[in-house]
Amino acid sequence: MSMQQQIEAKLAAALSPSHLEVINESYMHRVAPGSESHFKVVVVSQVFEGQRLLGRHRQVNAVLAEELAGAIHALALHTYTQAEWLAREQAPKTPSCVSKSPFA
Repeated sequence: MSMQQQIEAKLAAALSPSHLEVINESYMHRVAPGSESHFKVVVVSQVFEGQRLLGRHRQVNAVLAEELAGAIHALALHTYTQAEWLAREQAPKTPSCVSKSPFA
C-alpha cells in the first residue's frame, strides 16, 4: 500500500469524511522522483463541528502520528466542516517550492 493510500485509509476510518483528498505533492519539492514525503490533505468531516482549527489539526496529526514520525516530511492540512466546505468547495492552491529539485 502506498503512503497516499495509507493516509487515505486512516483518515477515512477515523473521521468518516464527506470529502477527502490526499494529494502527493512531493514532486514539487527537492526529493527523488517517486517520493511520498510531502502531502496536501483536504478533509471535510462532521467530527470537526465546534472545533477550532488547531484542534482539527491536532486530531489529524494524532491519526497520522506513525506516518509523521517516519516517512512524511510535510503535511499541509485543510480541515473543514460541511458548512465551511459548501461555502468554499476548494482548498487553497499550494505555492511552488522555493528550491528546485536536483532530480528534475
